[in-house]
Amino acid sequence: MKVLIADDNAFITGGLEIILNMEADIEVVGIAQSGEEAVEFCRKEPVDIALLDIRMPQMNGVEATKQITEETDTKVIILTTFDDDAYIISAIQNGAKGYLLKNNDPALIIQALRSVSQNQSIIQEEIWLKMKDSLSGHTDYDAIMERLGLTKREKEIMAAVAKGYSNKEIAQLLFISEGTVANHISALLGKLYLDHRTQLAILYLTGKAGGETRNE
Repeated sequence: MKVLIADDNAFITGGLEIILNMEADIEVVGIAQSGEEAVEFCRKEPVDIALLDIRMPQMNGVEATKQITEETDTKVIILTTFDDDAYIISAIQNGAKGYLLKNNDPALIIQALRSVSQNQSIIQEEIWLKMKDSLSGHTDYDAIMERLGLTKREKEIMAAVAKGYSNKEIAQLLFISEGTVANHISALLGKLYLDHRTQLAILYLTGKAGGETRNE
């Protein structure tokens, strides 16, 4: 996969470039020092995944994510030191497929790249738990589900996704097959005009997911 790294810290970009290029299936095709540079690179060159920092000069990683995902086929993973809730939600709403902290073992970053390349969404567990904790008790879930016009089964699936359950765990919880769970999730994404399951969870938790729904 062709990867772009965007960070204004040369130590970070240099180290990541060396580590990622050691993997047979990964090639770092560019380095950017600002969000603006990252957007321009993705517009001009084929990039499978862009690793973006949040705070960069000229244009931050959230705005860069929005432009990259809207104008190109590049997928975005946020790789940052900031676990602020507003950054997390904004990045996901703007199309990020992953959100990781820089202090991770490089193996986890490599694993995230491969997962996102297979159309999966990745959020580090501690970030996900922090976001859920900050939102708990502040959302009228029943009102949100009623507004969206979901069936009972769709509500159950969406609630389980929001709790961070895997397809296997949801299947065990609801006594259905993993294939049926996957079909339900795909149908929900289509019905709500969303791109990935993380947006389903954000929609359940906040009532907003960065996309329009049929009943809004």
